[in-house]
Amino acid sequence: MLRLAFGAVLFSLALPAHAAEFLVRTPSEYAAAADRAQAGDTIVLGNGEWRDFQILFTGKGAADKPIRLTAQTKGQVILTGQSNLRIGGEYLEVSGLVFRNGWSPTDHVIAFRKDSKTYAHHSRVTEIVIDRFNKPDRRADDIWIAIYGQDNRIDHAHLEGKANAGVTLAVIRDKGHPEENRARIDHNYFGPRPPLGSNGGETIRIGTSDESLSDSRSIVERNIFDRCDGEVEIVSVKSGGNILRENLVLQSQGAFVLRHGNGNLVERNVFLGGNKPDTGGVRVINRDQVVRFNYFQDLAGKDLKSALAVMNGVPNSVINRYHQVANAVIERNSFVNVARVTFAAGADAERSASPVASRFADNLVLGAKGKNPITAVGDASGIALTGNVMAAKLARASNGLLYPEGSAAGAPRDLAPVTRGEVGVAWYRPVAAAHRPRTIAVAPGRSLADAIAGSGEGDTIALDGVRYDAPGEIAVGHRLVIRGAGKDRTRIVFTGPALFSITGGSGITLEGLAVEARSAGAGAVVRIDPAALGNYSLLLTDMAVDGTHARTGLEVIATAPGTFADRIEIRRSSFAGVSGAVVAAAAEQGSKGWYPVENLVIAESDFAGVGLVADLLRRGTDESTFGPYFTLEKSNVAGSGKRQGASVRISGAQWTTIKDNNFAASAPIEVTHSVGTPSTVITGNAFAATPAPVIRELSYRGPQRAVVAGNRVGS
Repeated sequence: MLRLAFGAVLFSLALPAHAAEFLVRTPSEYAAAADRAQAGDTIVLGNGEWRDFQILFTGKGAADKPIRLTAQTKGQVILTGQSNLRIGGEYLEVSGLVFRNGWSPTDHVIAFRKDSKTYAHHSRVTEIVIDRFNKPDRRADDIWIAIYGQDNRIDHAHLEGKANAGVTLAVIRDKGHPEENRARIDHNYFGPRPPLGSNGGETIRIGTSDESLSDSRSIVERNIFDRCDGEVEIVSVKSGGNILRENLVLQSQGAFVLRHGNGNLVERNVFLGGNKPDTGGVRVINRDQVVRFNYFQDLAGKDLKSALAVMNGVPNSVINRYHQVANAVIERNSFVNVARVTFAAGADAERSASPVASRFADNLVLGAKGKNPITAVGDASGIALTGNVMAAKLARASNGLLYPEGSAAGAPRDLAPVTRGEVGVAWYRPVAAAHRPRTIAVAPGRSLADAIAGSGEGDTIALDGVRYDAPGEIAVGHRLVIRGAGKDRTRIVFTGPALFSITGGSGITLEGLAVEARSAGAGAVVRIDPAALGNYSLLLTDMAVDGTHARTGLEVIATAPGTFADRIEIRRSSFAGVSGAVVAAAAEQGSKGWYPVENLVIAESDFAGVGLVADLLRRGTDESTFGPYFTLEKSNVAGSGKRQGASVRISGAQWTTIKDNNFAASAPIEVTHSVGTPSTVITGNAFAATPAPVIRELSYRGPQRAVVAGNRVGS
């Protein structure tokens, strides 16, 4: 049967040069068809899974007769395992493919080039899906779609869930002799991208700093960016002459950033933040930028993530730093219920070149809670303000947006936000888990490890007995709730190196349990496996952990390099005799700014005789990340931190809140500022026989940036 199908392909290829369609079902059949395909021909991949298939699609079509590569049925050709696609030549078109359940063995999933010498030109990739096609180590860098060459287009794609390092889509420009790319990126759905926890999590990047003083002239229009939270630059423009037009940005942390390059246009975009933290709009740097006719609503970002941030530059800046803003035109935009519009953003000893010859005109500017959102960090006299409306009664128009009554200020009334039905593909939605969550009761005497091994995504393990023994480490590779009858009733005694290890995404919730470590080899209650795939979360609530019988160095939660938690949360729990850190989150020791958890929250909990309540570290000086966020509130810390020199150690966090806690006979809180403009607030705490908090600055020179107030220090 297979030999007959292959023979049919060769027979078809031997026919006269008329447009032909070749259905192929194996990589070898594909290779034969691809070698012979002519202008106007179509190669069709048969439905099914194509595992470990590295597609090379080359040829020379014509404007009216492209060579096409498509799916037998769109959405039913699945590229899995270690697969990718390279396109080289002219007038080529690819459609209908899905990349899922794997990762690229190279640094691209789809590349508009065969190799460094053979690029694609006048070619198109349309109606394709890349869904969570991530390398196992999130620190391993790749680009999902790399656009080389000229006059190429990516449209109606569905791109969702990139969790490893690297840009989702990049326009690549040749170093040393860059040409105009004229790439068109339109009608795509850029779905949720979780925080990366490092630089390199952009959704789109156009160019790099090296060639940024020349023009790319690429267009990004009528796309949806939905919860794109990878880093502070959702779209990073690093070239000139580009247009960002009519895009819809939904609850995405970060901003469209005109990072390098001159003469870019940002117009008629709609940003809806939903008051989500760090949602921003547009950041302006360099010369001759135009930001007009945009609509910004419910954006909570400040500083570099403001609804609008016009930055200070570096005098005589090198190519990869910050060039001074000059001749910027910012007009007819609507800022509705926004936290901040910032002029001279980032002003400091290095970034001392204020904006010049710029105009902020005829904008509608309404701050959150009725406050004026405009803030000048440095000298903003080089920005002329004319015709702006700062107070108005609003009415909702038929397009769903708010406009001032009796005023023409702000965004045009004819904005037509792009809809979900216009972007991406109609035939694909992410695969839903087939498992229906259930509750699994584990009676006394039954193996906890066996019960967990037999569980599925979202299940609840219900422990009703008094005592459960765990002699070995229990692996958890899916979202799971482990619930006891109360920390005064249900106890787990573990004697292995750890009680639980998280080996996959999602994470676990531990609730209503007492945990006792009784082993000289006990290292952690919850250990994150360094090979764990995907972001996870971890919640401990109504827990009691006793480490008095464990070896020195016991930790409750031990993170690992290369892994990332969206959230670690501890509530209404108690910890005694834990000689290490209750939350050990200082595993990332490299200088590139990786960190292991975005949000770390501890509330209403008690710590007695612990080594550290939390040890949280983010190294590096790059300003591209949002966190970490750290909160410690309404908790009691006694007799802790003496061996470590600190009871709480936070370094490099962007947001630190420590309030309404009681510290007794403990080492001080230690907070180190190392990057960005960190916010540290330490208020309402009592420090009995405990030194006052220590705030360190690694590079900043100036007045103390931390707010340390309303605390009681003394016996």
